[in-house]
Amino acid sequence: MKLGLGLYRHQLDEDHYRFARQCGCTHLVIHLVDYFRSSCGNRPGDQPVGTAAGWGLAGDPDRHWTCEELLALKRRINEHGLELEAIENFDPAHWGDVLVDGPRKARQLANLQDLIRAVGRAGIPVFGYNFSIAGVAGRIKGPFARGAAEAVGMDGPFDEPMPRGMVWNMVVDPKAPPGTVPPATTDQLWQRLRDFLDALIPVAEEAGVTLAAHPDDPPMPTVRGQPRLVYQPRLYQKLLDLKPSPRNALEFCVGTLSEMSEGDIYEAVDTYSRLGKLAYVHLRNVRGKVPYYRETFIDDGDVDVARVLRILRRNGYTGVIIPDHAPQMTCGAPWHAGMAYALGYLRAAMQAIAAEE
Repeated sequence: MKLGLGLYRHQLDEDHYRFARQCGCTHLVIHLVDYFRSSCGNRPGDQPVGTAAGWGLAGDPDRHWTCEELLALKRRINEHGLELEAIENFDPAHWGDVLVDGPRKARQLANLQDLIRAVGRAGIPVFGYNFSIAGVAGRIKGPFARGAAEAVGMDGPFDEPMPRGMVWNMVVDPKAPPGTVPPATTDQLWQRLRDFLDALIPVAEEAGVTLAAHPDDPPMPTVRGQPRLVYQPRLYQKLLDLKPSPRNALEFCVGTLSEMSEGDIYEAVDTYSRLGKLAYVHLRNVRGKVPYYRETFIDDGDVDVARVLRILRRNGYTGVIIPDHAPQMTCGAPWHAGMAYALGYLRAAMQAIAAEE
């Protein structure tokens, strides 16, 4: 197993690459979507949290990441002794009509195919995505973790309708008329996912890129009145069965799976790791289940993290593990301190488990 760090777009710089190496990381998972193009009050280093207003504006629908840009970014990362394992999330501006079945769907699918080809040419092995109309919405922040450290949680269902012009909890059309986005049915959403996989998996196979699906976060049956796909562990299998392929895999988020109202987290880890379907792993800790939960320090929640790591090792998982979130600590560098704590714990646990054999 390999230790990695997830970095947001505004963190893709030399200082954060050095920080990752100093914490013992060998790999990065990066976000190229700028979630912080908004007036939502997010500080640099904050993890984005869904609000009624959305995270902010999506990018340019006609401006896509090129192979040359990806190669240049990868070279800078490699210069710091790190490997670029994955890009996480499409820009909502690039696939909003794929999610809502809009008039630009065919064009956007073709552009996504070109993007996956570019990612493959750049030698980036994984692209993570979350097929969701509403995206990450309904979470809150507060002094929820040990010692009143700031962390993420949920305080009940969030089904406030989504305004027109918004998808994946970001504004894709600031000039959209008043009103709300009509709710899809569950069957319609699964059909849209099938269309997406039918279009992209063959291209991903040719490009050597694994598409990795994140479960719904928060894992509710509906958010903003829109249906969700993977809000119980068993629904991951339905997604895999839609398009059987080595390139159809999972962005396996232990924290989100633990928040689900059904299933057993250790059984889910065992099942999907034995299938060899984990493209990479998000590993955080949490207390409670939807619709009421709190994220915690990695050693302080409902999840026995060492048990999860032992299952992964027993089943031959050799991929990347990142702490996707961590409580922010009371100091001059709250994000850095929280991540360093989580990374140190994971590194020590992985070394101790390896020594048991």
